[in-house]
Amino acid sequence: MVSILLVHHSPSQATAEIAEAALSGLRMPELGAVDVTARPALEATSADVLAADGFVLGTTANFGYISGALKHFFDTTYDEVRLPTAGRPFSYWIHGGYDTTGAETAMTQITTGLGWKLAFDPLIVTGEVTDDHLASATELAATVAAAAM
Repeated sequence: MVSILLVHHSPSQATAEIAEAALSGLRMPELGAVDVTARPALEATSADVLAADGFVLGTTANFGYISGALKHFFDTTYDEVRLPTAGRPFSYWIHGGYDTTGAETAMTQITTGLGWKLAFDPLIVTGEVTDDHLASATELAATVAAAAM
C-alpha cells in the first residue's frame, strides 16, 4: 500500500475546498489502497514525512510568499527528511489573491533542495476558485499517488 502525506495551510473556504478536492483525488477507488495522512502545516512532523511515499502540499500566497505555516513545516522537517525522502513524488497548489510568483519560487527552491520529483504541474490559483481548479486539484493528488505506486 502506498502512503501519501497531504500537508496544507487552508485558512479560508477557498483553500479548504482545494484541500478537500485533493483528498478526494487521493481516495479515488481506481487507485486502490492509498493510506492518506492529512495534516495542517503546523501539525505535520518529520515522522509524517519519513513515513510517506509521496507528498501533496497546499498553501496560500501571503505577501508574495508561502504561508508562514508551510514555511514552518519545511523549517522543522527539512534537515531530517532531505536525504531519506529524495526522489519521492510530489506536487502542490498555491492560492493567492493577486500574485503567487514569490510563493512559486519558494516552493521550487525548497522542493528542489529536498530532491523531491514533481509528478504533476502545480496548481496555481489567483482569485476565485472554480470547479475547474477543484478538478485539477483532484487530478494532481491522484497523479502523485499513482506516481508513488
